[in-house]
Amino acid sequence: MDKITAMRIFVRVAELESFSKAAQSLNLAKASVSTSIQSLETMLAARLLERTTRQVRLTSEGKSFLERCKDILSDIEDVETMFRSDAAKIAGKIRVDMTAPLAREIFLPRLGEFLQKYPQIEVELSSSDRRVDLIREGIDCVVRGGSSADPGLAEKPLGVMQFANVASPQYLKTFGRPHGIEDLNSHRVIFFSAVLGSAAQGFEYHDGTRYREAKMSGVITVNSVDAYKTACLAGLGICQMPRVSVRDELKNKTLIEILPQLSAEPMPVNLVFAQKRLLANRVRVFIDWLEPILKEHFR
Repeated sequence: MDKITAMRIFVRVAELESFSKAAQSLNLAKASVSTSIQSLETMLAARLLERTTRQVRLTSEGKSFLERCKDILSDIEDVETMFRSDAAKIAGKIRVDMTAPLAREIFLPRLGEFLQKYPQIEVELSSSDRRVDLIREGIDCVVRGGSSADPGLAEKPLGVMQFANVASPQYLKTFGRPHGIEDLNSHRVIFFSAVLGSAAQGFEYHDGTRYREAKMSGVITVNSVDAYKTACLAGLGICQMPRVSVRDELKNKTLIEILPQLSAEPMPVNLVFAQKRLLANRVRVFIDWLEPILKEHFR
């Protein structure tokens, strides 16, 4: 039995948590399924499944191998269908990473359009505020602020993220409204740090010549975009938020823009994906669909 067939059998056993059910669904003898799994474990020198009389469970090695198997099998399926123009036959899994607000406000409300056109594609969404490693973590594409220096990655420019300095009415009532950089000495900033414990930035501004950072005091540091805005709404300090992320709050005045003449440096936003000579069909159609939606958002 070839390795690809063995991987398909392993995935089916893992999904059904049963040798018998997997054998039945694949129209194979249970002994063949068991032999196939044993051959994989021998080849890998690792136990993939814990077998009991009632249940089959993945080991930690099995969980890691399962994800790699799914990726490999998806790539094989994509190669087999790379010249097909029928959208219904483009299959496989896509892993994408973006911030929670972007996923909630833009991506997820529109995702149904894509899945309706490509019903055989599955999407895994990661909404993290850290800088993911696309290659190591098996992520197909990410929406990322700033440019990547990694030669193994390709970028599609989406636009520029403008920032606004904002505070809640409650905060401004307590601390007053600052009118210049010198007023920030008596104010608090909400710190954002992707890794808690590392140095957090202060207040970034343009002094007429270049961008500088004003050191400020603060009482809270967060590591997620959602927590950053929530802390600001709660009156815990001043935030420098992407303007698109607070447009509703600015409109309904739950957040007030301050110091518009001292905004932080705009940040380029890119759709980043692994640079490959042949981009998987499922990833290509996904990027082609997502790119204009995000360009309109960041325009």
